[in-house]
Amino acid sequence: MWKSGTLLLLSLLWVSAELQQETEPRRLPPPGKLDFGYVPAGVYETLAHYEPGPIGILFHLVHAFLHAVQPNAFPHDLIVKLAKDKFGAIQTEYQKPENIVLTLQAIYYEIGFLICAAVGLLFTILMPVVGLFFCMCRCCDNCGGEMHQRQRKNADCRRGLLGTLLFSTSLVITIGVLCAYAANQNLSSQVKNIRRLVNSNMRDLHTFANDTPMQIDYLISQYATAKNKVIYDLDNIGPLLGGRIHVRLDKEVHPALNQVLNMAGAMRETKEALENVSVSLVVLQEGAGKLHFNLSQVRNSINRTLDDPGCHDEESDATTAQLCRSIRQSLSQLQISANFTRLPDVNPQLEKMKNVMKTDLSSVVHRGFSSLNDTPHMVIEQTRSVVNSVQNLVDSIGKNISSFSKAFPVQTCLSNFTIFISHAHAKIEDYYPEIDKIDFYRWIGCIALCCMVVLVLAFNYLGLLCGTLGYDKHASPTTRGCISNTGGTLLMAGVGFSFIFSWMLMGLLTAIFLAGGNMEKLLCEPFHTKELFKVVDTPYLINPEWKNFIPGYMYNDSELELTSESLYSTCKQNKGIYSALRLDKVFNISSFLNTTVFTKDVVRQLESFRINLRGIILLEAEGKQNLRDFSEAGLSEINYADYLDEVNKGVTVVDVLSFAKELESQTDLMPRGPLQTALKGHVATLQRIHRQQIAPMEQAMSALNQSMRFLERTASDLPNKVTDVLEAIEAAQHLISQNATLLINQETKRYSATIIGYFNQYIEWVKTSLALEVAPCKPFSNILDTAQIMTCSFLVDSMNTFWMGLGCSTLFLLPSIILAVKLAKYYRRMDTEDVYDDVETIPMKNMEIGNNGYHSESPQGIPNPMMTSVPTYDTVNRFPRASAPPRHIDW
Repeated sequence: MWKSGTLLLLSLLWVSAELQQETEPRRLPPPGKLDFGYVPAGVYETLAHYEPGPIGILFHLVHAFLHAVQPNAFPHDLIVKLAKDKFGAIQTEYQKPENIVLTLQAIYYEIGFLICAAVGLLFTILMPVVGLFFCMCRCCDNCGGEMHQRQRKNADCRRGLLGTLLFSTSLVITIGVLCAYAANQNLSSQVKNIRRLVNSNMRDLHTFANDTPMQIDYLISQYATAKNKVIYDLDNIGPLLGGRIHVRLDKEVHPALNQVLNMAGAMRETKEALENVSVSLVVLQEGAGKLHFNLSQVRNSINRTLDDPGCHDEESDATTAQLCRSIRQSLSQLQISANFTRLPDVNPQLEKMKNVMKTDLSSVVHRGFSSLNDTPHMVIEQTRSVVNSVQNLVDSIGKNISSFSKAFPVQTCLSNFTIFISHAHAKIEDYYPEIDKIDFYRWIGCIALCCMVVLVLAFNYLGLLCGTLGYDKHASPTTRGCISNTGGTLLMAGVGFSFIFSWMLMGLLTAIFLAGGNMEKLLCEPFHTKELFKVVDTPYLINPEWKNFIPGYMYNDSELELTSESLYSTCKQNKGIYSALRLDKVFNISSFLNTTVFTKDVVRQLESFRINLRGIILLEAEGKQNLRDFSEAGLSEINYADYLDEVNKGVTVVDVLSFAKELESQTDLMPRGPLQTALKGHVATLQRIHRQQIAPMEQAMSALNQSMRFLERTASDLPNKVTDVLEAIEAAQHLISQNATLLINQETKRYSATIIGYFNQYIEWVKTSLALEVAPCKPFSNILDTAQIMTCSFLVDSMNTFWMGLGCSTLFLLPSIILAVKLAKYYRRMDTEDVYDDVETIPMKNMEIGNNGYHSESPQGIPNPMMTSVPTYDTVNRFPRASAPPRHIDW
């Protein structure tokens, strides 16, 4: 039944095993992380952990005692040998050396138990024998049976000491009985928890059976997450694949196009510079003529003014004359310095540049950029059919998974497994009345054993109570009161019952000790240390043909590394039954979900991409010709040296504005008069000429200088620069048209790896979920833990505590017997007592000494005739041990 139920459970998980995949041998780059969520999981309610509470202290004491009795390690090899032999050879051929060695090893391991058992057996045999002889001895007035007590000075001290020791011994016995009673009650109370534990485990099994198909359905449904991501990437193949290709190409192509674009800017700037040169040259040539005329007029006017008599008249000031001479001498500087008329114009170059600029090279370059940026769209168009094929393939995989899960009879298997659980539960329920009945009888029996000791304790405590309360220190042993005498009688009754019950108790407790102690050492402790699993997992132990029993029994493959310890440990960690039972080695038979199979179809489709980028034209022929025309525009034919020489000369020989200021300063030194006034008018004229003519010409010369220097830089090695740009464009175009295949293949493989990576993520997630989350097998380890709790924690620990408590009480009955017998002498009324001549030694009230040597009373002073008629005996000399004298016929 167990095997069929296990196979049924395995078949239930078959569908989950179909999702197990083998990873590809090549390492793929990590794709985008997919979120598959959390596998829905039920909550198992069984807590397979037992806390005994306060009685756990007693359990620990028992364990410590058993460790002291049996400190040897678990006999793994011995048990394996005995199990393999099945005890047959030892029984039939026990004289063989190897069997003798095994026997000695077993005896050595059990030596502690054997010694304790021998002591118990000796106690069981000797106690009734000793009791029998003790009774016979007392019947002969020996062993304390004689009703005579010898008087001693320390009698009170002896009585107090014996009473204290007996009371202490009784307390120890009481504690042992209470421990035994607590263990008995604990076992009965824990038996009531068995039903709760069993019901909890059964509910967990139902939860396991009910949640497993839901978890499997969730695994299957999460294929949609990977599928949707794949379809999304396929729908966006342009930005993803085409974008990557574009980025890779752009690194090589963009610099070349930027060079052409820079060259287009240089063309515009060259045309503008030529236009500036042409305009500036015209302005300078026209302005130079007008300036020459105006400066000549000013120079002539100043000369005429200097012809004034005030400059060379005899009556004129010498300073004025000298100033006039100085001014006249400086007039030669008022003339044009640069000769712009000799500079050739740049109209031929300008016309060529105008023709060059008729072609908008920037637009041509932007068309090249647009063609390059259109790579994603080209990829979309060229891969449309392949993308549709892959999408259809992905859809078909999802349909196959769904159809397979629907075709598998999950519900039927679940129903059968649930019926099996319910049937097993019902059978267990049928045993509950028997268990309760057996536990009741056991409880009655243990209470009866405790009551045997309690009866002795009752006699002891009552005897001590009566003896203590009824004791009169003034009373002689023969005149003790009834209560004191009753106390002594109760103590002797306790002694009698101790002899009656102790040997039976010790015999039963020895048997319980041997059973419980060995169960603790050979079953419970090895379970906690997992030594028991190592015994079960010993190769070829259970079946000589099977290396490992579990896989050999379940899968007929004993070489599979599946042991009871690994199974228990895996389930204890609440991992999936898939990993616990190593289903990956047994049920990995599906091919349509195998990574190397179903991804091959996808990879084959993705590798069929044929992306051709020859349609990308970076620079059209018109643009290339435009660059060549620019290099042939004749910029190198311009005489830049002549231009720069004339520009560097300046407009006039002297700075007219400075000349006017100097003239004005000289004029201010002259005396006021017509001469000074005329010269100041000339100063104003020069300032106006500088402002209206020279300043614009200087601006034009500055513009001409900048333009010529720019043209000189541009014309410098211009054909080679254009050639380099054209070569860069040709290289980039060749890369796109001829050598882009390797780049496209690389990006296609990366894109394919990303698509396959989504499937791999799904597969790895399924494998991880199957190993850790789907069908967690904690209920099965809980069943084993529950059995251990019921066997060891409930039964064995309670049973061991019972025999330890009651055994200690039984052992302490021995000192109790001795102490009770001795103490009873001090409580019981004696028939005779010792006599002393020195009455001061033992004072007695109203006592007279008869001639026979015994005390007698003389009421009211009348002699006792009976006492006087008895012959005299010297009891002190005749009975030196102060016992009662032999009875005489006349007494």
